[in-house]
Amino acid sequence: MKRNSYRTQMIAFFFLFLAMLLIVVPVGLIIVIIVQKGLPAINWQFLSDIPRQGMRAGGIFPAIVGTVYLVMGAIIFALPIGLLAAIYLSEYSKDNMLTRLIRLAIVNLAGVPSVVYGLFGLALFVVFFKFGASILSGSLTLGIMILPIIITTSREALESVPYSFREVSLSLGASKWQTIRHIVLPNAIPGILTGTILGLGRAAGETAPILFTVAAFYLPQLPSSIFDQAMALPYHLYIISTQVPNVDAKVRYGTAFVLLTLVLFMNLVAVIIRYKFRKKKKW
Repeated sequence: MKRNSYRTQMIAFFFLFLAMLLIVVPVGLIIVIIVQKGLPAINWQFLSDIPRQGMRAGGIFPAIVGTVYLVMGAIIFALPIGLLAAIYLSEYSKDNMLTRLIRLAIVNLAGVPSVVYGLFGLALFVVFFKFGASILSGSLTLGIMILPIIITTSREALESVPYSFREVSLSLGASKWQTIRHIVLPNAIPGILTGTILGLGRAAGETAPILFTVAAFYLPQLPSSIFDQAMALPYHLYIISTQVPNVDAKVRYGTAFVLLTLVLFMNLVAVIIRYKFRKKKKW
């Protein structure tokens, strides 16, 4: 009996390990190829100069700045709204058919293709509100796209805080909002930051939403306001890979390497902040 149980356990471990390899190995190979082919292109001129000679020379500085603007704008828009929505769904709403439908809709929105969000942003922000193709339109579109992720992860983080924490706070005379603000939120911050990290990664790497709402083929200068167009690394990489002939391969891979590094850097900062908050947890 024990021998059969041990054999079953080893078979299960083998398939789990195989599934892990099927995920890790392709991702590792992609990273290795990008680093190997893109690192030779990385120098100060490439990172600080504007594109020249029809995108075939120069640097990608405007695309880097545009990507940072768009990601920061998306987070500034999506994080407060997503957190407030998660607080309402977790702490105030009743468990009925309507709230269950709302939660199901939010989960489904997280799986909507990004091109649909791009068309939505084009119709709403660019045409209806007449923001035009601008950083504001692109940031709002990306913010709406990552909003379901932030709401879902934030709600799960809030619900993971033990209910006894709330009971003790309320029994000491604190109001419901004081309990949420001083007890629930501080203990849920690590989980909320997890959703923010996922949102950062998706916002920085998407091409379709910014294609309709903000991205410019080429700009010789940096944007001066939120109503200006901007270059962005994902769209710039698409352009030099498909629309511009005779671009050196190391330029394409160098752009991909910078985009990957930028996303990893943003994630690393968020992970460090999450780790510091997680160390303060008492449970």
